[in-house]
Amino acid sequence: MSTENKALVQRWFDEVWNQGRVESIDELLAPDGIVHGLGESEMRGAAAFKPFHAAYREAFPDVRIQLDDMVAEGDRVAFRWTATASHHGDGLGFAATHRNVQFQGMGIIRVRNGKLVEGWNTFDQLGMLQQLGIVQMPGPAPAG
Repeated sequence: MSTENKALVQRWFDEVWNQGRVESIDELLAPDGIVHGLGESEMRGAAAFKPFHAAYREAFPDVRIQLDDMVAEGDRVAFRWTATASHHGDGLGFAATHRNVQFQGMGIIRVRNGKLVEGWNTFDQLGMLQQLGIVQMPGPAPAG
């Protein structure tokens, strides 16, 4: 089962993110699936996840997510990924910067009956926003 679950997670990233196949969200995410960590609140089901997906794909139409590691045990798959993209859209609520970004993330997905039923996500959103020039970290205080 671990092999099948890892293949499902790989398919999710290949189809949903790298290819932008919206229809794969309905195929791979359980109707009662819950997604944590990608917004202010959890997303339940495909209808709640699709606006998040659309906003990121609009902002980063060429996003490519490479799975760097996957470990599966029982009904869960843990993974680490690296994303590369060019910011060409306004989907994140600010104007396109046309800058390239590279950022990392991790997650755990729980699988039931060949569908994603729950996912916990974290990614370096601050690093992404810094690369885009949206967030500036404060510099050292001036001497004197």
